[in-house]
Amino acid sequence: MTDSPQKPPAQYADSEEASRIYLLPNSLTAGNLFFGFLAILRCIQANNATDPEIISSHFTHAVWFILLGVICDALDGRVARLGGRESLFGKEFDSIADIISFGVAPAMMMIFLILSPTEKYPFFLQIGWLIGFVYLLCAGVRLARFNVLTHPMLPPAERLRGTKDFLGLPVPAAAGMIASLVLVFNSFEIRGLALLMPPLMLAIAVLMISNIPYPSFKDIDWQTSTRFHTFIYLIFGLGIAFTFKELSFAIIFFGYIAYGPIRHFYRLYRAKKHLKRHNPQTSE
Repeated sequence: MTDSPQKPPAQYADSEEASRIYLLPNSLTAGNLFFGFLAILRCIQANNATDPEIISSHFTHAVWFILLGVICDALDGRVARLGGRESLFGKEFDSIADIISFGVAPAMMMIFLILSPTEKYPFFLQIGWLIGFVYLLCAGVRLARFNVLTHPMLPPAERLRGTKDFLGLPVPAAAGMIASLVLVFNSFEIRGLALLMPPLMLAIAVLMISNIPYPSFKDIDWQTSTRFHTFIYLIFGLGIAFTFKELSFAIIFFGYIAYGPIRHFYRLYRAKKHLKRHNPQTSE
């Protein structure tokens, strides 16, 4: 007679504990959802406007609302972990807010701002809705996969919780990249570069559902120390970012997105090189 496999220990005592609503972290999540709603509202208002200045102003406001949502999303989980107030409700609520702020809002922004005005390029007008949906679909799959991999019913050894990396590009970073590029387009009036947006959104969509690890920065807290020269570089970088804020967001998000694949393939190269060094016969 074989023993039945043991179920992993439950992280929550009962459904009441799992669905508990903690005020501060969930208020930040609600703020993320609120800013996502405002971003969508601004995109719709811009699409219905006729004055170019008003259109540009609405889309600029939508960009800042998405970026404010990114800040709220970065803080809600950290606040919950610092206070020991994580709950299953908070995680599910966070994913719902993310799909609105970082899925629907960027997709609508691309369709209204980038694709619809390009009357010279009817091809993009025909497939614009499809590109937006593919991005939204990949964002939803990315969020669902994260919830599955961090679910408390999984055995602790298989749970993604506690690792220093995300699996796939985080949805807030994807939305931040799109929003920051729209800010660059509006600020410097280089709308001709809008043709780069459709392939960029598809590339971002693929990265979201990929297995490429991205740093989560979860290990950074109030006790984290650093070297003096690193601290000086950080302050210098923040000063430059504040001076050139229209470009700084795009540079930061692009650097983060590019860092994932570069680090991933470099690690694969080093592992392959290490394997050849210790097993010369494998290279023959």
